Amino acid sequence: VQLQAFGGGLVQAGGSLRLSCAASGRASSLYVMGWFRQAPGKEREFVAVIQRRGGTADYSDSVKGRFTVSKDNAKNTAYLQMNSLKPEDTAIYYCAADAGIIWGNRAQAGRYANWGQGTQVTVSS
Repeated sequence: VQLQAFGGGLVQAGGSLRLSCAASGRASSLYVMGWFRQAPGKEREFVAVIQRRGGTADYSDSVKGRFTVSKDNAKNTAYLQMNSLKPEDTAIYYCAADAGIIWGNRAQAGRYANWGQGTQVTVSS
């Protein structure tokens, strides 16, 4: 499975961005598609995840209520709608996907087999 993330950019605090993650290859085999981010000097952290079948989603506490993850199975694409952005949301955002991950491990980056190239999100104050 190959993943391509796009949609990042520069936005002022309080603004919105929507990221997309397009999967190709054996996308229909995926169980979850998720988003992680990594700020300079920090470890990669979990942001959000969605089950490809059924649509159950989960979020980190830092983005809950501001970000929404969704999917379009027909397009093999996951989205991350980011509202009320804050300067601390500035990071490279990566999409990730996996076919066999256990749901209880959904926030652990090391459990995902497939990664996109990352897209920069910069929020100015």
